[in-house]
Amino acid sequence: MAVLLAAVLAACRGIAQEPLQPGAPISGDTAVNTAASESGPGGIPTDPLGIADAMGRLFTAAFVVASVIAVWSFIERLVVLRRRRVIPKAFVDRFLMHLRAGRMDKAEALAICQQNQSPMAEVFIHGVRKWGRPSVEVEQAVLDGGERQVTQLKKGLRVLNGVSTLSPLIGLLGTVVGMIKSFNDIATAGAMGQTQTLANGIALALLTTAVGLIIAIPAMAAYLFIAGRIDSTVMEMDRLGQELVHLISAEALRDRVVATTNVTEPAMASRPRKPVVEKP
Repeated sequence: MAVLLAAVLAACRGIAQEPLQPGAPISGDTAVNTAASESGPGGIPTDPLGIADAMGRLFTAAFVVASVIAVWSFIERLVVLRRRRVIPKAFVDRFLMHLRAGRMDKAEALAICQQNQSPMAEVFIHGVRKWGRPSVEVEQAVLDGGERQVTQLKKGLRVLNGVSTLSPLIGLLGTVVGMIKSFNDIATAGAMGQTQTLANGIALALLTTAVGLIIAIPAMAAYLFIAGRIDSTVMEMDRLGQELVHLISAEALRDRVVATTNVTEPAMASRPRKPVVEKP
């Protein structure tokens, strides 16, 4: 946001200080605009300090606070939403592999998840506590755990959304206040009909709207980016949660026992029987 604001201010400064072409006639309006853009009392500021002074302390403070909050929230969500923190690949792969192989019981699975303490592990904990229950109960437990983790992942979204929504409104309020002040100054000073004075006053008033939009647009882009990352993360957590349900529910455990029995019985039947020797 700061980089974008600096680029806009630099562009404004370049436009305001653009030299005239050689040989071009200098009209009265051009001379007035050039003087105003350089250092005249009615000139429009193009440097950050001049813009801050033109907007006033109240609106400048509001925009600075909004920018800091938006940047801090965006960086904090990027750190929280790292995939290796939310869904650790090594832990998930090893955990599900042991469950598929039947080399882990309820107590072991619960202990491993509690040691990991990642959001995905917290979802697994809710499901493991329903080990051996019908699939409906296990699935509901996984969903309950997932909702709690999703709430934690979305914690900073409202902040970004609020900044992107309120910044233009604050800028619009500053513009309205500035235009009221400008018209009041013109009326009290008896400067009616001087278009240059009126134009400078309106331009100064519009600065707050421009700054508000400069803050709001990156904040909205950050909000959409974070929301998209959360959606993809939640979809992956839901897929892994459903796989857990299919591994530890009562139906899954019963099917595994039946499959193991079917494999063991033919093996036992294929063994050659020892001949029975009758004693004389």
